Amino acid sequence: MLLNGVNHVAILTNDAERLHGFYRDVFEATVDHEERMPGGTLSLLSIGPLTELNIFEISDNTEAQRQTPMFGRGRIDHLGLQAASTDAFDLIRERLMARGATDGFVTDFGPVLSLFFRDPDGLEAEVCVPNPGAKPGVYNPPGTPAPGYQARSDHP
Repeated sequence: MLLNGVNHVAILTNDAERLHGFYRDVFEATVDHEERMPGGTLSLLSIGPLTELNIFEISDNTEAQRQTPMFGRGRIDHLGLQAASTDAFDLIRERLMARGATDGFVTDFGPVLSLFFRDPDGLEAEVCVPNPGAKPGVYNPPGTPAPGYQARSDHP
């Protein structure tokens, strides 16, 4: 292959500090650079060794107010993040649940475990990790509960 990952994903917000805080507190992300630009600011938020979010703060941006269901969001539907380990996945899950960003439901897709969440601007995203209980060649449909993970029933 000629590529070794995704360099960045550009995200629009009307409150960069709020978004920085969310990704810092949940994922230990760091802001590596900020600069003013015409119409707002750009910040580079490191979320992994080779990956960053380019956060464009546009004060009059209203995208976060427009929520649409999966597969109705345009060319990019959601963001998929890779946890560094099962322990990291579990810690991220706890942090997301504490913030009310997810109900904690973990899907067993077979090769990977998956947890969906929404960030403060409403961006739907997913955290994945290799499934330690995976069986070769076995793939499960969406909604298959992962053993050992209990979802919170009081999540909106």
